[in-house]
Amino acid sequence: MKLAKLSLAAIMVAGLSTSSFAADSLADAFAKGKVEGAIQGYYWTRDNGSDDADIFTSGLDLSYETAKFYGFAFKATFQGTSSPWADKEGKDMFRGDEYGSGAVLSEAYLSYTMKNTKVMVGRMYLDTPLVASSSSRVTKEAFQGVAIINTDLPNTTLIAGYVNKFQSRTNGDGKIGQFERLDDDKSDAYTIAVINKSITGLTLTAAYLDHVDNAQVGYLEAAYAGKASNFTYGLAGQYYYSELEDEDDTNLFGVKATFGIGNFSFLAAYTKTDDANYVYSGLGNGADLAFAESPLNSDGYTPDTQSYKVGASYAFFKNANLGVSYTLNDDDSANQKRAYTAVEADYAFEGPLKGLSAAITYEDASKDVDGSEMWLNLNYKF
Repeated sequence: MKLAKLSLAAIMVAGLSTSSFAADSLADAFAKGKVEGAIQGYYWTRDNGSDDADIFTSGLDLSYETAKFYGFAFKATFQGTSSPWADKEGKDMFRGDEYGSGAVLSEAYLSYTMKNTKVMVGRMYLDTPLVASSSSRVTKEAFQGVAIINTDLPNTTLIAGYVNKFQSRTNGDGKIGQFERLDDDKSDAYTIAVINKSITGLTLTAAYLDHVDNAQVGYLEAAYAGKASNFTYGLAGQYYYSELEDEDDTNLFGVKATFGIGNFSFLAAYTKTDDANYVYSGLGNGADLAFAESPLNSDGYTPDTQSYKVGASYAFFKNANLGVSYTLNDDDSANQKRAYTAVEADYAFEGPLKGLSAAITYEDASKDVDGSEMWLNLNYKF
């Protein structure tokens, strides 16, 4: 169950509208600081059709943010991970996403808020349409740069950003990811985005990314959500423009429909890419907005590919959900059809265990691909 993007904008809008988190002196700003964090335990198994392995990775995410002092604040976030029982097969299989032990200071930024504008400078998590940190693994991705968020226009959020370094999940060689220049070529990237909700139920998004000397990306999305009696419904359309340096541009079109009745929800989605090149969806693994993607492994960004997804979910309680989905990537460029059947379940504990959540996802590949994957994730947030 992929979470909606744009959470940076939502968080910033909430932050711009409150002044309760403030201090009268510099010492007071630190004394009134806020500590948050998470303890994680992830057990994963993976079968890629030729090899299989499993791994357990534990993680600690600890952050501290000062209160505002004359509009200024500082936040730092530390991440640490360990895979204490990983064998050779597990290390080899998961070296790109889960096997990366060590520690990194992922956030260390100074922010300044004035009326409806907030500026952040330093290392930070970003979740904008085309520059986004993925949090699907124990180690969350981060960027170094500048972000500006403004909400002066009614029902409109404006975002501008510049990044020059990226912290990946792992370094690919057994260590946690560290901050490095984008693509190791000293390139920079600039992004802008506009999110408008002037019409009730309708969210319009436009975004642009210039990854200098590498790629340019444009993104448009219109999403409408409504409710009638016990029914909820939604319809959305999306468009990607992607141009890699010295290569032909390529495009992705997508549509999605959702429908809910009572505790049941249903989804149908379709995307299509043209036959020029692979669609570059943005910086960071969180910049993955294509509607017809499976929870774990499908890839609908390949050239000349039509992707289809149908899914259904049921909320047993407000804190317990079960979902199933089927995704098909019909890749004409490779003369290949890749299918993925997934089952997802999550539960958020209450009472004495409030803050603890558990989620399990199982995905099985079929048709012209083989293999399966299972994620069992435990998170405790405090």
